Amino acid sequence: MSDLSIAALTAEELEERLPELGALLLACVEDGASVSFVLPLTPGEATDFWRGKVLPSVREGGSILLAARIGGRIAGVVELAHKLPPNQPHRAEVNKLLVHPDFRRRGLARKLMERLEDEARTLGKTLLVLDTRSGDKAEPLYASMGFETVGQIPHFAVDPHDPGKVDATTVMFKRLEG
Repeated sequence: MSDLSIAALTAEELEERLPELGALLLACVEDGASVSFVLPLTPGEATDFWRGKVLPSVREGGSILLAARIGGRIAGVVELAHKLPPNQPHRAEVNKLLVHPDFRRRGLARKLMERLEDEARTLGKTLLVLDTRSGDKAEPLYASMGFETVGQIPHFAVDPHDPGKVDATTVMFKRLEG
């Protein structure tokens, strides 16, 4: 992976890459990722998520979208939402850690999270929080990176492949050292 680069996307870059980001989201949901969407999910709906939810926050300076690129292609992303209410200036939220199925098992998720932690420290953040589907592939990754489990919320979200099944979510946090 000598051609791997990880960098924050500007609002302009994000807007230019909307179809690619939509395809990434769609591929991950089709592969079972529980990231707020259920199947069927259209390419347009996946692209609209980035356009309507993430792009405005990046444009307004409320979040950073980190993209891992391999050979110029976006292989994975993670969002650091850092503009929170006035009583929470010390913390940030981890959102949408996605690695395209074509690029899994190469350490990209870990590298994205390491870079996200660096960005959070640069912003003076001392606490990161996230939630993940209980039992999901990402849960052991977060634990191996020092995230601690607060607990589980049962019946939190509909399974992306089975609308009759409702999954629990695990809430996690990590205190950041300087």
